[in-house]
Amino acid sequence: MLGIGQEATDLTPKNPIEELRKRKQAALLGGGKDRIAKLHAEGRLTARERIDLLLDPGSFQETGVFVEHRTSDFGMAERKIPGDGVVSGYGTVDGRLVFLFAQDFTVFGGTLSEPNAKKICNVMDQAIENGAPIIGLNDSGGARIQEGVQSLGGYAEIFLRNTLASGVVPQISAIMGACAGGAVYSPAITDFVIMVKGTSHMFVTGPNVIKEVTKEDVSFEDLGGAMTHNTKSGVAHFAVDDDEACLAAIRRLLSFIPSNNVDDPPRVVSKDRPDRMEARLGTIIPAESNKPYDMKEIVRLVVDDADFFEVHEHFAPNLAVGFARLDGHAVGIVGNQPAALAGVLDIKSSVKGARFVRFCDAFNIPLVTFEDVPGFLPGTEQEWGGIIRHGAKLLYAYWLAVMGAEGAVNIVYRKEIEQAKDPGAARAKFVADYNEKFANPYVAAALGYLDDVIEPQETRPRLIRALTALRHKRQSLPPKKHGLIPL
Repeated sequence: MLGIGQEATDLTPKNPIEELRKRKQAALLGGGKDRIAKLHAEGRLTARERIDLLLDPGSFQETGVFVEHRTSDFGMAERKIPGDGVVSGYGTVDGRLVFLFAQDFTVFGGTLSEPNAKKICNVMDQAIENGAPIIGLNDSGGARIQEGVQSLGGYAEIFLRNTLASGVVPQISAIMGACAGGAVYSPAITDFVIMVKGTSHMFVTGPNVIKEVTKEDVSFEDLGGAMTHNTKSGVAHFAVDDDEACLAAIRRLLSFIPSNNVDDPPRVVSKDRPDRMEARLGTIIPAESNKPYDMKEIVRLVVDDADFFEVHEHFAPNLAVGFARLDGHAVGIVGNQPAALAGVLDIKSSVKGARFVRFCDAFNIPLVTFEDVPGFLPGTEQEWGGIIRHGAKLLYAYWLAVMGAEGAVNIVYRKEIEQAKDPGAARAKFVADYNEKFANPYVAAALGYLDDVIEPQETRPRLIRALTALRHKRQSLPPKKHGLIPL
């Protein structure tokens, strides 16, 4: 039925395909060309560009494309953008399924709203149900203040899924912009955090609030930059130069870890012979126990193709952890680093090691430990800082020896050393005697603590044989809800 003066052409239905394409084009533009150009000028990529670089070409399937916020306050009813500030979906990395979300800083600063939190939760739910990794490309100013409690409720839902996914599927967080407030807690619950130097920041409260409350004057970079969290706080595990390097690091990390806690880690075909002997291992370690050497050089001589992907490289350098391969199979590496603090264990290295060991255990990744440790670091700073509690975290993950010959001699022979004409010479003799009696491999082997004593050059083939024999190992543990790690 037509109204008076109304032309029939007014009722001609729109072309549905054209309408769909128009709406999708609006979603692809996010906050618009000007904001995209500003992002590029800062050396950053858009959310969609990041996804394209991360995933295999043509594999991305987006979800929640047309989601919009439902807020009408503060003029928000006229400011609706399809997708609402987060791009979510699934795709593949090296042919393996992953679920992911990328916050779009061009749309309301990537802030979290109730609808886009639901998008994130949906992909997290699907990741858990399908046994696939969760990847978050974070670039968010935190909760969307125009929504208030609704936005905060969205964070609660995300945190819940972080905890449900923990130990079930790997969770990887890339910090690719300034993340503040609630936006930092979800990444902190995940397994690995990667930060981009110069353009990414993490902090609960920013420099302006800190200056107002505590009178401290600190820059964004010093407070929460990539190197701050890689060297001081240990919140971040990797620091990379730019967005492209960040996405490449995620792909490399995924190549070592399984998709879930039931699958085995992926295997690659290695050209490095499993029976390769390495003569340099016999000369690289100094005869004197108090002389430093680089444990990472030892690791590279043993593993496939000298390829060691270090985790937490800049934090607690006295302990080296990371991933490598032996005969193509992924392994976790833990090694005391004599080149830093003589390889001694302290609070930071204990926490670092415990976290890495527990990740490997949760995801069926065999551990290879290169041990050369003089014990725990003494001192009031360590004792008052809780070295007993933090050191126990590493011991909870697996047991380590806690005292070398030097420390033992200083206790057992304290009086004899003090009364000697030449205390230095006396201590040296006692140390030599102690090593001969207790700290050599044959004593431990005779007591059954060691299965064998081998030549250094045999290390690689012997490790590969042992791991091959243990590949199908199964353990039955006592029934319990969970253990109580000394947090």
